[in-house]
Amino acid sequence: MAKPCTFPTLFDEARQINISDLKKWGYLEPNQSKQGTITWKTNGSPTGSISMLVSTYTKPGYMTLTYSYAGEPERHFKVKLITLPSNLGKGVVWYFLCPSTHKRCRKLFMIDGYFLHREAFKGAMYESQTHSKKYRELDKTMGAYLRRDWYYPELYKKHSKKTYAGKPTKRYLRLMKLIEQGNRHSR
Repeated sequence: MAKPCTFPTLFDEARQINISDLKKWGYLEPNQSKQGTITWKTNGSPTGSISMLVSTYTKPGYMTLTYSYAGEPERHFKVKLITLPSNLGKGVVWYFLCPSTHKRCRKLFMIDGYFLHREAFKGAMYESQTHSKKYRELDKTMGAYLRRDWYYPELYKKHSKKTYAGKPTKRYLRLMKLIEQGNRHSR
């Protein structure tokens, strides 16, 4: 008898908030309070938005999210922001402190209306975890051929460096290796 389908929740499809995005947008500067909005889009059409307030005046800092979910009244969700010294000895590394698991993380996922660490959601998976054994075998042998058209735009991006100090960059060498693997399968 076949196993019944479970249709797990996929992290790849969930809305996410990244520490790296907050840093890039200037929300994690010391001793400030900054408000803004995050808008998620699918195929260029907005699918949702959320208001946020990030304050780094106190230790630990915090982020307050204000949003509506599934027609319910507006929610105010607070997440602590903590820092640890960088292992390079320069500056600090920012983390979210998950309100549910109390684990440090750099990415929060919204599933069932709450932004939490991935381990807080039982039964949720990444899309790659749902692939069958045959699909994984096919991807291992033919994946480079099927994805080689994705590598060319990466190779020729506007500010992509092919060499540094007269030597090819690691990124350039990696992309060339993947393109070569894909070309080998087309012969």
